[in-house]
Amino acid sequence: MARPYTPGPKQFVFAAGDGDGQLVSVGDPQEAYVAFSVFFRERESDTYTINDAAAGQSLVLMPGRGVISRIKDANRPRSEHLKVGRANRYLPSAMLFFENGYAGLDHFGQWFPDLADLEASPEDRGAARAATITTEAAAIEEVGRIWGDSGIVDPSDQYYVFFDSHDADDDRAERAELLKLVEFLGLERVDAPAEAAGGEVWVRTDTRLDVEFARWS
Repeated sequence: MARPYTPGPKQFVFAAGDGDGQLVSVGDPQEAYVAFSVFFRERESDTYTINDAAAGQSLVLMPGRGVISRIKDANRPRSEHLKVGRANRYLPSAMLFFENGYAGLDHFGQWFPDLADLEASPEDRGAARAATITTEAAAIEEVGRIWGDSGIVDPSDQYYVFFDSHDADDDRAERAELLKLVEFLGLERVDAPAEAAGGEVWVRTDTRLDVEFARWS
């Protein structure tokens, strides 16, 4: 059962690019998610917005551009943008927003401060994202996020497998970032087995990552 909003109920405004809007009053994140799912699926729009006026935060889903934006209008206004490769990413992002607002999406993907950054190639986006990470602790946390989305431990317990069963055309920005972080951390990348999918990245296990990966398991 979802944790109730305190104080509650909480109000959100849903809006679509065609100007259609809806005010909802909900008692918990799951109720908000169900209401928004109906709103999202009953319309065909290039843009959907969830506005939490009380918190000064918004989430903007742009299926027409393959982009998600999050906006915080507090004392220091801030917006960040994420390139989305799969259609099934939009509603999960909404659930995270209903649960923990702007900060709930911190680990959802590669956020950039400028929409123009998303026009770069996936490989350039990944390299740019990796360049912003300058400490070992931050690099380990980011590698954990990437592994948590689609990673496994090889049955031999000797290797971490990133992008398990993914093709080479999938997750290109995430893969480019990972390879830079593997180099930064001095991790040992190994050749994937011949039967592995083309997009998999195999890395020898490292004690520094074991604790972090346990958080994402």
